[in-house]
Amino acid sequence: MKGNTADKVIIEARKISKSFPGVRALHEVDLKVYAGKVNSVVGENGAGKSTLMNILSGVYTEYDGEFLLNGQKLAFKNTTDARQVGISIIHQELQLVPHMSIAENIFLGREPLNSMGLIDYKTMDEKARILLSKLEFETDVRRKISSLRIGQQQIVEIAKALSFDVRVLIMDEPTSALSESETNTLFKLIRSLTAKGVAIVYITHKMDELAQLADYVTVLRDGCLIREAAVKNIAVDEIVKLMVGRDIKDFFVKKQHKKGKVKIEIEDVTLKKSGKDGKFLLKDISFSVNASEVLGIYGLMGAGRTELLETIFGLHAARATGVVFIEGKQVRINNPDAAIKAGLALLPEDRKRDGLVLEMAIYKNISLASLSKILKNGLLNKVLEAKQAEMYRKKMDIKSYSSNQPVRKLSGGNQQKVVVSKWLATDPKILLLDEPTRGIDVNAKNEIYKLIDDLALQGMAIVVVSSELPEIMAISDRIITICEGRLTGEFGRIEFSEEKILKAALPG
Repeated sequence: MKGNTADKVIIEARKISKSFPGVRALHEVDLKVYAGKVNSVVGENGAGKSTLMNILSGVYTEYDGEFLLNGQKLAFKNTTDARQVGISIIHQELQLVPHMSIAENIFLGREPLNSMGLIDYKTMDEKARILLSKLEFETDVRRKISSLRIGQQQIVEIAKALSFDVRVLIMDEPTSALSESETNTLFKLIRSLTAKGVAIVYITHKMDELAQLADYVTVLRDGCLIREAAVKNIAVDEIVKLMVGRDIKDFFVKKQHKKGKVKIEIEDVTLKKSGKDGKFLLKDISFSVNASEVLGIYGLMGAGRTELLETIFGLHAARATGVVFIEGKQVRINNPDAAIKAGLALLPEDRKRDGLVLEMAIYKNISLASLSKILKNGLLNKVLEAKQAEMYRKKMDIKSYSSNQPVRKLSGGNQQKVVVSKWLATDPKILLLDEPTRGIDVNAKNEIYKLIDDLALQGMAIVVVSSELPEIMAISDRIITICEGRLTGEFGRIEFSEEKILKAALPG
């Protein structure tokens, strides 16, 4: 890459190769990271981005090739070695302890001590508050991580990385769970860090972020370096083409659907907050979805989008009221099992926490919600289970060496395909999708879009929640907006406008 001659290379990776059983993750990859610049690394899920970053940050210590920091060869024994020389990483998949507080997570293993050798909670809490204030996140630092939404947890993860004296900060999909305002705050922080000479290595699947933020871009595909360039010298369409190996014109184009009869109708759904303050997370929400229709739900973080899907699926029955009709018949859904029997399926926002059992094999994850279909004489039929899994592995193009592979070893996009397969195996009538493309690459997103379109064409009713307005407009036949737990707008496809939809989703 021909960068500005004034730009100083702080990290140089040379001929980095890394393999796992049955998979070549990286093959002789070179990388230059410039001090005081945002160095973006892009590629499909499975391209090798996270593997390369795990090597640079001391997570993986066995590999071929070498890397240099300020011209000196380095070999880390662990992540502590990397942090001691100023290299810190924010992982895409959160590395937090759910039942510990925010402050305890930020300073885990290096808590400040008082004169008696005990943890100085007052000092630790104050330091945590200062870090969070830089990210404009005002909250009680003694709150448990488990009480935070995933976007808030991401902010804590960022604060944790900033608590070290960083020279190189690696960010793996840092905005995947952030709201627009949180993303803007993060961008301001990144610019202030680069102004102080900190090098940012920034992995993203969001192409608009490159133009806003990045100085340099490195494109990986199938574990190989494809191209390095200054962002100002390469078009976004060219980057996408290099990532996926084909032209952007081959990407998703929505098909025409002939809308069928009403599949699901929601009347006056209301969800109380936990506690006795009488407040509501959702208030009097009503809508319907027809067969062969994709209904998009758009709102800002905290608007109640996830809570709405969870309530429909029976997850908050004790605090919820309202009526649900499926194919004209009123149904009582007071738990997920009743929802599945009624023909509903819910793809959750956090696939790792709520959608998968990471240590289990692909085939076991796929059968989790449809065990009744693969029983024989009351016992699990391993042959049927394996046959079902193999069918979905091929149908969904899940990149793996077999359906016996543990799900945790798959890329984010392929993990999402396993979750989708799990729910399709239940033969649902209505599919509820909460952020179905969060943290997956351009090509995997395209595959999910096409799948949604094909399922709708086959007569399924689909409800999609997404934080990305261009995405929700691309895949939906109709969009409703919610704000502060209330329905605030409805738009037919001919009425779609980013300005109108966003305005309807904003408070006031």
